[in-house]
Amino acid sequence: MGSVLLAAVIGLAVGVVVGALGAGGGILAVPVLVLLLGQDPHAATASSLVIVLLTALASLVHRARTREVAWRQGLVFALCTTVGGVAGSRASVLVDGTVLLAAFALLLGAVAVAMARQGLAARRSEQEEAETEDGGPAEDLSEDLSAEATDPARPRGRTPSLPALVLAATVTGLLTGFFGVGGGFVVVPILVLALGMGPRRAAGTSLLVMIVASLVGLASRADILGALDWTVTLVFAVGSMAGGLLGGPLSARARVSTLTLAFAVLLGVVACATAGSLIL
Repeated sequence: MGSVLLAAVIGLAVGVVVGALGAGGGILAVPVLVLLLGQDPHAATASSLVIVLLTALASLVHRARTREVAWRQGLVFALCTTVGGVAGSRASVLVDGTVLLAAFALLLGAVAVAMARQGLAARRSEQEEAETEDGGPAEDLSEDLSAEATDPARPRGRTPSLPALVLAATVTGLLTGFFGVGGGFVVVPILVLALGMGPRRAAGTSLLVMIVASLVGLASRADILGALDWTVTLVFAVGSMAGGLLGGPLSARARVSTLTLAFAVLLGVVACATAGSLIL
């Protein structure tokens, strides 16, 4: 009973993160399932895909309503992840669980640094823009950035080329399949850093990609689904879905730089916690 209640509470917190940032479900679920709920790393990666799938479906509702999803690009990206996703999933089961977690921590740390640099650059740009206004308060800038999501006339970053989209998606699929996560922690940085989407639009689009990536990952791991602790997994997922419905509206009130830096901090904390568990 204690593990079920813990799964529900943590699931709610994870869902808020996914709804707000368009990522974080798998990167939080896997360490929690392993370190706090005592699951085997391979079972945890399969359970996390179920959790991510259901949470992304719930979180996508708000993003679709506010037109923060690039449907065409997202579907192309998602479909291209399938090849890498299948290959990554099959390779994952051949790797020792400790090695899998160590590689996971290294990847999270690298992505955290890249996103932190992006967030700091965005913060400097916001401050410079605020200083050029005629005495307007900083809050006005936050409201202006929040309006980006609901005003289709506002620029959302450059449109990525099809070859870049396909290449980035294939690599993403490989990584998400290997580490057993929905892929938001990789998709959001790639959409922002490599493909030029705005952070809010990238967060919304990543949910669509996460749904497809999770389905592919689960199909590739069908042989171990019967061994999962479905009670804990589904309770975790229900809590996460509820949190996802809350997280989307919360993100609309935050600055772009704040969302990016929050994501970087989240990745860094999880990377350190995962690495620390291996050392201790």
